[in-house]
Amino acid sequence: MHITFNPVAFSLFGLQVQWYGLMYLVGFVGAWYLGRRRAGRPGSGWRPLMVDDLLFYGGLGVILGGRVGYILFYSFKDFLVEPLLLVKIWQGGMSFHGGFLGVLVALWLYTRKSGKGFWETVDFAAPLVPIGLGAGRIGNFINGELWGKPTDLPWGVIFPRAGALPRHPSQLYEALLEGVVLFIVLWIFSNHKRPTMAVSGLFALCYGLFRFVVEFVRLPDAHLGYLAFNWLTMGQVLSLPLIVAGLVLLLAARLRHPAAASGS
Repeated sequence: MHITFNPVAFSLFGLQVQWYGLMYLVGFVGAWYLGRRRAGRPGSGWRPLMVDDLLFYGGLGVILGGRVGYILFYSFKDFLVEPLLLVKIWQGGMSFHGGFLGVLVALWLYTRKSGKGFWETVDFAAPLVPIGLGAGRIGNFINGELWGKPTDLPWGVIFPRAGALPRHPSQLYEALLEGVVLFIVLWIFSNHKRPTMAVSGLFALCYGLFRFVVEFVRLPDAHLGYLAFNWLTMGQVLSLPLIVAGLVLLLAARLRHPAAASGS
């Protein structure tokens, strides 16, 4: 299957609006809408206006953390040669793991202003994140980037910049797992009685596992290659701490609040 998309969605007064940027907009608007909807429920402990501030802090964390993380994890040698690479965001390069750390810092700053507990805030925000993750992966697919390994499966896709071989559409695998599946799991789980930190732990565990698995069929960054064993990628290395952190948070949540964990 040969698919070629124009990365430019449309032009407005001479300004090119790219699909990838629109996917970021979809993520933020979707998180804002669902966050305000959840905050408006009786007994939520949140007010819709609080979601506006939460998304502002979270957005800064995503953008700044994602860019800094990409430089540190994937392009540090290039950064040492050209420090201005850090601000050249128009050349691309965002890291989920960096954005994740950036969001945690941003949410901590938000809690100092709002008076909310840190884990209470992370638990509230976690189910909103997969919307942006899924939309971002669709943006990767439209841009024809971050493709997978060659495959003879019937849904293999030929990406013009990757040669003539059909490849795994790994971007769509991630959009399905990190976007759709993760959203459904977290949304349903967070709508039931559960201990504090449990939603955060489930997010970290599921995302780490999903990303680790998909990396087996996704090509690593060309300038990094495989880090070990001819299969271990940087994405997998960075996902392992998330898996461990998720298990630790789930265990800590259960030990601290056994009644809530049992649903009684």
